[in-house]
Amino acid sequence: MLIRVICGELFHYQMRKLVLFVLLLLLVGAGAQAQGIIRSLERTVPGQGKVTIHQDPRIEALIGMERPATGEQKVIKTSGFRIQAYAGNNTRQAKNDADRVASRVKEYFPELSVYTSFISPRWLCRVGDFRSIEEADAMMRRLKATGMFKEVSIVRDQVNIPL
Repeated sequence: MLIRVICGELFHYQMRKLVLFVLLLLLVGAGAQAQGIIRSLERTVPGQGKVTIHQDPRIEALIGMERPATGEQKVIKTSGFRIQAYAGNNTRQAKNDADRVASRVKEYFPELSVYTSFISPRWLCRVGDFRSIEEADAMMRRLKATGMFKEVSIVRDQVNIPL
């Protein structure tokens, strides 16, 4: 019985060492891979140009690291474009219509951000966060192609750009 206990403890000790060793190898490998990318870019190849990278050493340390997943994604607000899918008046019915249009957009395009708001004197439903008018135009054409959103237009707005 005593031998089983000793063997069991020895086994657990050996397993812990093995797990720590494997983790250490993975971390060292990830760091070497990040440095390898920079080194491969800076390598001189006959018949090709030479790339020289001037950067803070802390940046090289960040290459290859995964960003921690958080519940909130950080965004910056900037001038851009949205698609206005609905513009009503200031009645309760207009609010309901704006909400209905918003849910319909989400149904057809779940990847799009939808914003329902009241900007006096009317309820609005605006869609997307586009940096350029070309991006907004391409999405507006897709909205129109569904046949559900006929009176859509592109408007300038403050948009949220994920970091």
